[in-house]
Amino acid sequence: MSAPAAGRSRSGLDRASVEWVKLELMRVAYATRGGFLSRRDPRAVIAWYVVGAIAPWFTYDLTVLAILFGLAVVGALAARIGPLLLGLFVLGLLGELVYLLILVLVLGHDWSTVLDLVMPTLKLGTVSLVSMAAFVSLDPEKISDALLALRAPAMIGFAVSYGYRMIPVLIDEYQTVVDGHRLRGAPPGPVGFLGRRAVVRVCWIAVQAFYPLVLNTAKRTRTTVEALETRGFTAATAAGSGGLARSLRLARLRFTAADGVLLAGTVLAVAGAFAAGAVLPK
Repeated sequence: MSAPAAGRSRSGLDRASVEWVKLELMRVAYATRGGFLSRRDPRAVIAWYVVGAIAPWFTYDLTVLAILFGLAVVGALAARIGPLLLGLFVLGLLGELVYLLILVLVLGHDWSTVLDLVMPTLKLGTVSLVSMAAFVSLDPEKISDALLALRAPAMIGFAVSYGYRMIPVLIDEYQTVVDGHRLRGAPPGPVGFLGRRAVVRVCWIAVQAFYPLVLNTAKRTRTTVEALETRGFTAATAAGSGGLARSLRLARLRFTAADGVLLAGTVLAVAGAFAAGAVLPK
């Protein structure tokens, strides 16, 4: 393959990979994959998340933590988490396992210390899976309505919804800054052994693009705040957080029997995990 053809192939692959990451992040932010939790009432999903995220911190039993981790895996698969988030989670988990194996070799096969380190890993892994399963199943409107239904301040619901809607803007802004660095920078040289120089160059561009991204985001946020305050957003939010406006906004929420089954099943599963930990031999 000629040099120009190879260059075109690499640029096309880079563009495809960037677009794929952007699409995955958009699917995560706007809950477009479907799944069991996406069809449930957002208040039930938040309650399910609270139970699943708090339960691992009440035990130091490896059996209970392993069962809770397995339940979190089932919930994550039912929520249809995208390959990007799952891939990052698996890479982090594998890195932690490699670290533990190295620690075993350094400590002379002292497994007791390793088991003590496995506990926080299982706890954080369970919380991470439950968090991903819950928040990839809720779009900004659902989260905002759920917080409002749970009597949270209306400003908090708006902040969450605004943060979700800023994700595509931040992604486009970051890509624009990175492309600007590539256009103005020197052409890349030899990639080096195992692509070492290419990796260093990509990391350097990513760090340099971070500061303009923060500055541009601050400018966009200030412009948005000034525009909202000019239209009386604070007063309108305070006036519309109760009464008829709140009732109209929350009219579409329905807590069904399936939501009750979800919460009851979750509580029973967590209780069963603790009971199994007390019965099974250590």
